Amino acid sequence: MARPLRFRYAPGRWSKPRLRSDVLQPLDDNLGATMDGPWYRPPSGYDAVRFAIDNGDTALFIWTDGDDGPAGVDGGPSGYWLGNTETPSSLWRTEKYGFSEVPYPVSRWAERELLAQLRMESPWLGPYDHLAWFFLPVFLSKDGRESTRSFFIDHAAGFPNASAEEALQHYEAVLHTGALDGYREEMAGKLGTSEQLDLTRMTAAMGEFNVAKLLVEAGYEITPEITVTTGHAIDFRAEPADNDDNGAVLVEVTRPLPPDRRAANAATTAIKETVKTKTDGQLNAHAGGIVLLVDCSSFPDPDWQPIIAEQPEVGHRPAVVFRRRPDGTTTGYRTGRLPLSLDDAIDFTTDNEPAG
Repeated sequence: MARPLRFRYAPGRWSKPRLRSDVLQPLDDNLGATMDGPWYRPPSGYDAVRFAIDNGDTALFIWTDGDDGPAGVDGGPSGYWLGNTETPSSLWRTEKYGFSEVPYPVSRWAERELLAQLRMESPWLGPYDHLAWFFLPVFLSKDGRESTRSFFIDHAAGFPNASAEEALQHYEAVLHTGALDGYREEMAGKLGTSEQLDLTRMTAAMGEFNVAKLLVEAGYEITPEITVTTGHAIDFRAEPADNDDNGAVLVEVTRPLPPDRRAANAATTAIKETVKTKTDGQLNAHAGGIVLLVDCSSFPDPDWQPIIAEQPEVGHRPAVVFRRRPDGTTTGYRTGRLPLSLDDAIDFTTDNEPAG
């Protein structure tokens, strides 16, 4: 399975004749390809071309004879390849870099080229600028470009009884906060780049985006993927933006499958089984100090109602069990003494134990 889109950095002098012999010719021989000018003017000091592959793949190449290089690399004449097609052998030994690691003019130009293509292929993304930009590395990845887009347009990003438009509006609002912009490639990659649509994994990934929005709404600054002493990665560190609290809190997220998509025949059993999997692994290994947020946003109304009515213990404290709807409304309950103040983000019913 190919990874999200990344640049290949190719040091040396490049020219259109060299590109025709070293890049276009092998692509054309194997797949059928043409080399044309870019759709947008490249940044000053650069030249660029666009490769159109007969099977619908696309690649870009931008180069300079000036002093250039990704962060931490000595500059010099060089080029950058970015594509969702097979890589020509002339570029096999090149190093890969993310969008944030190459010079900003190169990254911004490539994003303009690819976003224009993305909106042409999927015009329904037109109103959702931040979402299209954020998930660009997977929306145009080699293997995942169809499955990741289908997840949003055909499956409402995992929300039951919701339209694609409602889900798209919701995640546009989630991402528009900018809180995850600095972690874009890591977080976007959580959707995966598989040709097969994996609703379970993709829906679970969106639980982290739901929690990110809740924490931001509650006034916290967030940092994803915190490595702890056990070697595990915890989903978020949340720090009070006003510095009026006792410091950072580690937050882990889990998203149970609704009962109709798992062996458990009751909603309360579903969340307990999912939490047990999480606690038997990284949470117990950490020996406390982590808040667990259980995202039940995949549960339709009939499955959520008994949970919110019974408010069962889930097997870990402190925990928050919540359900978010695409309009941004969120209901839930707490168990244990919660070191987070989430009242501005979640409509809590009667708690098993008050926050503290």
